[in-house]
Order: sequence, then C-alpha cells, then structure tokens
Amino acid sequence: MDFRAEFIVLACLIGFTCAVPVKYADCGSSSGKVVMVDINPCPHQPCQLRKGQSYSVNVTFSSAVESQTSAAVVHGVVAGIPVPFPIPVEDGCKSGIQCPIQKQQSYHYLNSLPVKSEYPSIKLVVEWELRDDQKQDLFCVKFPVQIVS
Repeated sequence: MDFRAEFIVLACLIGFTCAVPVKYADCGSSSGKVVMVDINPCPHQPCQLRKGQSYSVNVTFSSAVESQTSAAVVHGVVAGIPVPFPIPVEDGCKSGIQCPIQKQQSYHYLNSLPVKSEYPSIKLVVEWELRDDQKQDLFCVKFPVQIVS
C-alpha cells in the first residue's frame, strides 16, 4: 500500500474514534458560556445510548465568574418532567476542571454518563447543569438521546 492510501485509512480510523460535537440547546448558562458539547461514542443524533454502557460527556465552556466549587446536576426530561439521572462524579472539580474556577478562563468538563440495564427504552432529553458555589449555572445544556437495548 502506498503512503497516501495508508494516510487515508488512518484518517478514517481516527474519524471513527473521535467524538463528534452534538447539537445542544443552552438552558440557562447564567455564569458561563458553552463553546462545545460532545458525547463519545455518538456518531449521529439523537445519540443512541445502549443499556449497560457508559458514555463520555465533554463540555467546553468559559466561566464569567470565580467559584471555589462546582457541582453537576443531571436530569432526564421525559414528557416535560425532569427525572434525576445519577452520574458517578457530581463534583465538577474532580471532572477535568481545576478549582478554584477563574473568571474569563476556558474549561473542559469531562464526565461519564452510565446507562443502566434497567432503564426503559425511550427517547428523552438530557439536561446537564454545572453549578458554581452560588448555585448558578456555569453551564446548562440540553441534548436529545434515545436509550436502546
């Protein structure tokens, strides 16, 4: 195989393993500004989340405030009703963010979204908030998902 063919194959393989930015709605990021949201693996939207697997959620945002702490709150919104969605690490300072959070700095929040086997197969909207020490949203994003078997 010549060099160009190897490069094309390698580029394609890298493309399959990288997270793709997902379409999201800002739901009230009062203390920050969202730059990008990606979920891995999620090759197309709505993201299909398989029961028994875990997905990485990465939110790039900039902070408009200083904060000593940050805490994640996640809900699955079903028929307009928010249902708490447990995540392994609620402390944002243990999820890729070095605290204290500084004003006008960019951060990469990274956490895991485990999909339990007992969850129903359903379409829903995930609402993911990261709150500062004043309980204001550093970011709040909503994105559609579908839980599948």
